[in-house]
Amino acid sequence: MMSLPSRIRVLTVLCLLAPACLSPACLSSAFLGTYAMAQEPAAAGVFRGTKFDKPNLVAWCIVPFDSKKRTPEQRATMLDELGIKRLAYDYRAEHVASFEEEIVTMKKHGIEFTAWWFPTALNDEAKAILSLVKKHEIHPQLWVTGGGDISMDAQQTQAFIESESRRIREIALAAQEAGCKVALYNHGGWYGEPENQIRLIQAIGLPNVGMVYNLHHAHHQLDRLESILAKIQPYLLAINLNGMETDGERLGKKILPIGQGSQDKQVLKLIGQMNFDGPVGILNHTDLDARVRLQENLDGLSELTQKLKP
Repeated sequence: MMSLPSRIRVLTVLCLLAPACLSPACLSSAFLGTYAMAQEPAAAGVFRGTKFDKPNLVAWCIVPFDSKKRTPEQRATMLDELGIKRLAYDYRAEHVASFEEEIVTMKKHGIEFTAWWFPTALNDEAKAILSLVKKHEIHPQLWVTGGGDISMDAQQTQAFIESESRRIREIALAAQEAGCKVALYNHGGWYGEPENQIRLIQAIGLPNVGMVYNLHHAHHQLDRLESILAKIQPYLLAINLNGMETDGERLGKKILPIGQGSQDKQVLKLIGQMNFDGPVGILNHTDLDARVRLQENLDGLSELTQKLKP
């Protein structure tokens, strides 16, 4: 690769030979691009902890998972007080009637609707959500889950991919009209394996379909996490953090505050080295007070990132 001084000399000669073709703005742009290219190798593998800063953090699993059963206004106030300005919205049947109130309230508090736990089919409930999304001009990622038997043979797998492609495409095309992306949500089974999700995304073939990677559903994948992160990076729309233990779900440690898992430092280091600056979720996902668990996650995340910063 040509060295930075050599690149600068070439640009200078070009400027002298063709001044009419290279304006100062053009030369400046070319130089900055050259400088960025020269800097890239040095940045490889460096922990980039800014993705874990509060402006990028998203509160997740805090609506049905909350012992305080907060109203939209109480929830927005809680997020304000914690300094979290992004929400991934999950719900149950009792919350459907307050969908619009939730959107309006979050907007009033300046909290972004970053994602929405979405129905698995384009049913009436899904269409009602998309109608509100259009009405209020918000553009959340739509997190869609699936299933599938992990032990399917090749023929069964191909049939399943074709069936799932049709299901997700219908959702994704409707989402596209609303200016939204669809993220496949790993939730166990065949659908919960990143390599399978990549196969499905490629089969769907739509630009607004990617994935959200949930660590609390990935304890069994820790031994190959570095490889997984490299594979999913081109498709990754969001990542949700959790305290991590090897085989933690089987051991009854599925949901842990960040910093209380024995693998957390290494996990954050690997994520911090990724070329990914999308939303990063912190979650409650327990029957505890959502505020308490979110604060525990914020504290643990802050402590770990301070230790990992170069």
